[in-house]
Amino acid sequence: MDWKRFFDNLGMNGTRWQWRMMRWERNLQSLMRGESFEGQWSVTKILLATNLLLFGLMVVQGALGGLGMSSLFRPSGYLLIHAGGQYWPLVLAEHEWWRCITYAFAHGGLIHIAFNMMVLYQIGPMIEQEIGALRYITLYILTALSATLLGFAWQLFYLKHWVTVIGASGSLFGLIGFAITYYHRVGGPAAHNFRNHMLRWSAIAFVFGLVVGADNAGHAGGALGGALLGLILPLGIRGRQALRPIFNSLGGICILATFASLLLMVGSWF
Repeated sequence: MDWKRFFDNLGMNGTRWQWRMMRWERNLQSLMRGESFEGQWSVTKILLATNLLLFGLMVVQGALGGLGMSSLFRPSGYLLIHAGGQYWPLVLAEHEWWRCITYAFAHGGLIHIAFNMMVLYQIGPMIEQEIGALRYITLYILTALSATLLGFAWQLFYLKHWVTVIGASGSLFGLIGFAITYYHRVGGPAAHNFRNHMLRWSAIAFVFGLVVGADNAGHAGGALGGALLGLILPLGIRGRQALRPIFNSLGGICILATFASLLLMVGSWF
């Protein structure tokens, strides 16, 4: 398609938009090949932006609801549920299954989101570059689901009561668990150094979670899900090419499920 003529006819800068469309087409082709994006954007940056945007919306909603700026540091439980937090009675009784994904984009204050986004910024790009955008999306969303499922079992059989769960840490532990098993299989000094770094980081984070009363069941669920994916993801080019249709489909489903969940969350506000 002649993008330059198309945008020129709309009274826009056809040359500029032609280059943009060509870059987007290349990114789409890279996505379908299981590679990373070209240019400035990446899945990690999109996830960072989405988390920060939704946190900002939650703070604004709290302020408009008469809570002032307290939501910036200590949002109320009701506000966290309103912002997509995982609360299983609403999932089971009201069929709000979208919470199984949206909870991973809700955070309980500035310190909480700052710590999680720092971890995502530090370890996400390396894994995304290694396995490609669609596999990375699949890893991130599937480990959010494995985290909340183990958290459900923990609340049902051990705690005997329901609590609200929020935060990207289930997916972050998924990235860590994946890195441990995947880079162990890769082998070599650099890969094993990164594996050992992730092992130390996970141990420290679990102990810290015990101290502050975090959802360590969810952390374990995310880590186990990520570790399993790290064990089965092919290392060689031939294996990845053979499984490309499967991961393309999984990645597409994860993207659609995430968009749908966030839209349903926003729809629940009205």
